[in-house]
Amino acid sequence: MMFSLICAWYAFFSLLAVLAYGFDKHAAIRGHWRVQESTLHLLSLLGGWIGALVAQKLFHHKRSKKRFMLVFWASVFVNLLGLVLVLSQWSAFM
Repeated sequence: MMFSLICAWYAFFSLLAVLAYGFDKHAAIRGHWRVQESTLHLLSLLGGWIGALVAQKLFHHKRSKKRFMLVFWASVFVNLLGLVLVLSQWSAFM
């Protein structure tokens, strides 16, 4: 049950991340309103980093910005640390 919830959580935020990156890339090309970088980082922090990686590769977007990528990988690390803590607490109840 817990595994299914975690997978659904990651899938949901990954889908949101792909959509946000796609929207931002499209807006960047057209010169329209952009998605804030903090929003993209928040999606990664919440578990959408897998989708963000896919979107970065798919759209060739944000990968060359060193500061952005540094914060991105920090958000991945914090997310995985949180996942380990959640799983360790869950296993303590089993």
